Amino acid sequence: MSLLHVEIVTTEKMSEAQWDLWREMLTANPLLSSPYFRPEFARIAGRVCPGAAVAVLSRGGETVGFFPHQRRGGTIQPLAAPMNDYHGVIAMPGEVPSLAEVAEALPASKLNVTAWVKQSESDGPGEQRRTVQAELGASGFDAWYAERRTTFGKFFKDKERCRRSMQTEFGPLRVETRLRDPDMLNWLIDLKRDQYRRTGRHDIFACGWTAELLHALLKADTPGFSASMAGLWAGDKLAAVEYSLFAGDQCHFWFPGYVPELSRCSPGILLSLDTMRMSAETGVRSFDFGFEGEHYKKYFCNAERWVRDAVVVRPGLGATVSRAAVSALNLAGQGRGERLRNSVRRRWAAIEACEVTPGNRLKGGLQAAGAALAKLSSKSAPRVSA
Repeated sequence: MSLLHVEIVTTEKMSEAQWDLWREMLTANPLLSSPYFRPEFARIAGRVCPGAAVAVLSRGGETVGFFPHQRRGGTIQPLAAPMNDYHGVIAMPGEVPSLAEVAEALPASKLNVTAWVKQSESDGPGEQRRTVQAELGASGFDAWYAERRTTFGKFFKDKERCRRSMQTEFGPLRVETRLRDPDMLNWLIDLKRDQYRRTGRHDIFACGWTAELLHALLKADTPGFSASMAGLWAGDKLAAVEYSLFAGDQCHFWFPGYVPELSRCSPGILLSLDTMRMSAETGVRSFDFGFEGEHYKKYFCNAERWVRDAVVVRPGLGATVSRAAVSALNLAGQGRGERLRNSVRRRWAAIEACEVTPGNRLKGGLQAAGAALAKLSSKSAPRVSA
């Protein structure tokens, strides 16, 4: 196989012939059905995200793929990270360069990916992670819900009680979908920022461009791709909002938020259920919930996908220091160094992606490392009986 050649261009410099080839590759490759792979997403993100570009990959003068990305110093990340929930090379099936090959060809000292779509068994280094989906199939929402309610009767009966309780306390429930109100989006962003402060996570909206991207995507409404919100009102009170991406028959639940005081009523779960029901009426058949983890997802999801979380570093001092640090942490943490490194690395990936100045990246990185060490220490501390 001939060597992989890379040309770095901005999305504005991409020709219409290249965009047409991109679309042909998406049509031919079902693993690239997510809205994050659509040209519309790349073009909008390419205008908003700092350091945005596309790596045009070729062999023997023939284009074999595209990798939309952004640069932070010597690091290359997927375009729109840390908000891009799926990424990889747009290419024809069977012609997809491996993660290791792409990292070797890119003009950067490090490639950092968190959800690289696995397209072959030999797709390079890193940790495998699972994302989960609710697949309705041809039978639609009602059949899916009947099966879920039979399998997890206690959970869904409880949510039906929550619905009745909210109606009794606040008034009739109302759900609206395909909303593009910028004030509603700002309300959701404020909710998420408050959540990040309460949980000690990095505020991904403090940098500004991430919120600008969500606003820009809301204005996109083209055949086959759109971004919009769904809202749940209880009486006159806005209780929950969820921002989602749509492409074809795919919906990706992206940013959910609900009023914390109403958590006992599960407004976010009720909104997801109603969004699925209403979206299914328009032909949507697959709802992606992203990474597994939150407990409620197991009750919704009946399918899974595997992605790769990896940092590929060129041989040199950085790689040597990383290995030495993990060895030291393993000795100090009784084998937990690798887990600690993964925790800090994921936090750092988000910080590095959001923050475009070295000072802000350093500040965020120190806070993330401190939080991870504190968490490890609390788990390691011996319990004292009263």
